[in-house]
Amino acid sequence: MHRALYGPRGFFTVAAPADHFRTSVHASPLFAGALLRLIEAVDARLGHPRTLQVVDVGAGRGELLAALAASAAGTPLAGRMRLTGVEVAPRPGGLPAAIGWRRDVPAEVTGILLATEWLDNVPLDVAEIDTEGRARRLLVDPATGDESLGGDVDAADRFWLARWWPHARPGDRVEIGWPRDVAWADAVSSVRRGCALAVDYGHLRGERPAQGTLTGYRGGRQVPPVPDGSCDVTAHVALDSAAAAGGTPYRIITQREALRALGVDGARPPLDLARSDPAAYLRALGAAGAAGELTDAAGLGGHRWLLHEAGVDLRGTIPG
Repeated sequence: MHRALYGPRGFFTVAAPADHFRTSVHASPLFAGALLRLIEAVDARLGHPRTLQVVDVGAGRGELLAALAASAAGTPLAGRMRLTGVEVAPRPGGLPAAIGWRRDVPAEVTGILLATEWLDNVPLDVAEIDTEGRARRLLVDPATGDESLGGDVDAADRFWLARWWPHARPGDRVEIGWPRDVAWADAVSSVRRGCALAVDYGHLRGERPAQGTLTGYRGGRQVPPVPDGSCDVTAHVALDSAAAAGGTPYRIITQREALRALGVDGARPPLDLARSDPAAYLRALGAAGAAGELTDAAGLGGHRWLLHEAGVDLRGTIPG
């Protein structure tokens, strides 16, 4: 999975993710606007430092950072906000010069670290429970996608499964999430003051899917997860496990709850506006449609936000 996603010819090394799947960042600038309100809250809790860092891990082609820069233009925050993308792909052409670009997370962050749909692409192993109840590694032919069962998973995998995926039965598939826990804990540890926020599709211990969630995306369509570099290979995140690894305090809420708290509610504009200002009504109606997509509980609104606070208290801004 690592080679298929991040190798020399891996999906994220050479592809533009927006060409293959749709995220909240791509769906509407309302998402960046909501995150900017969260950034402003962090800035206020930190006492408006001279430099406020905003680090986007798994930055894609910099779409979120560019949207944040545009949303903050002309505000007092604009001159103090240092935007940095973390991504294995080279710096995209046309990205504003003020946005930094690097392959690793900065050692120290004062501000906010964002990871929107990054953890689901941190490579992991998949196992299947055989008829004797043993967790055996699932092997995949990188050229054809043909699957076979390999040997038993190792002790670290068994330890993680016993704690975080304890109810698997023969025939079930399990996605061993401790590499994601390590990646998230490392990222969170870089935040000295501020917060770290992961936005992703995921599940909790009481709702693990029996057949797992591993899948692929190419050209906007779901495809078999053949690890040949031609498609995104992704699996939902065991968010409670990642949360525990990242440390406390933390909270996990749905995107629907988070965005509504940040002013994105999807309410339709009043019909009176259509009569008094038809153009404004159409703009408001379009914004309501975009907000509806972002907060749809059966779609993007069902994503979860995992928030860790470091020296700040964001109660009153983010519920939970």
